[in-house]
Amino acid sequence: MIGSLIGSALGIGASIFGGIKASQAMKGVKSNLEQQRRDNQNWYDRRYNEDATQRADAQRILTQTAEAIKQRNKAAAGTAAVMGGTEESVAATKAANAQAMADAASRIAVAGEARKDNIEQQYQQRDQALQGQLNNMEVNKANAITQAAAGVAGAAGSAGEAYDQNMLEKAKIAAGIVS
Repeated sequence: MIGSLIGSALGIGASIFGGIKASQAMKGVKSNLEQQRRDNQNWYDRRYNEDATQRADAQRILTQTAEAIKQRNKAAAGTAAVMGGTEESVAATKAANAQAMADAASRIAVAGEARKDNIEQQYQQRDQALQGQLNNMEVNKANAITQAAAGVAGAAGSAGEAYDQNMLEKAKIAAGIVS
């Protein structure tokens, strides 16, 4: 009898202790996942809002294009001076070169938009994965609470039965009925 009561009490204590420890572990996991979501958001904010024209690769393209244009403009002016070219031909060369610079800037802008789309897609995939993990953790937490409650209820039920049996035995003894 007393062994059953002690066993039931230990069962209740173990269920409560297990539930507390599971809850603490889940809080740690949740904290980590929430930090990952904040890090993901910071990464997205930083990368999405970068100026595509200020990236090193874009600066290199713009510098190379500007240098090539400068050389072509210089060559066109030299050719016009030596061969007697017209101001219109020099102006046409300069206009074509300016268009080349505009095209380079336009290609950089288009590449920047494609890069932003890629960043947004990566962000959304990571965020969905992290949110899914948080949702699964909440489901697991609810299951752990249910299991702990069932363990406490089962142990309490066993304790109640043992107590009832003990009281029945005492009542039989008091009534003079020995089994």
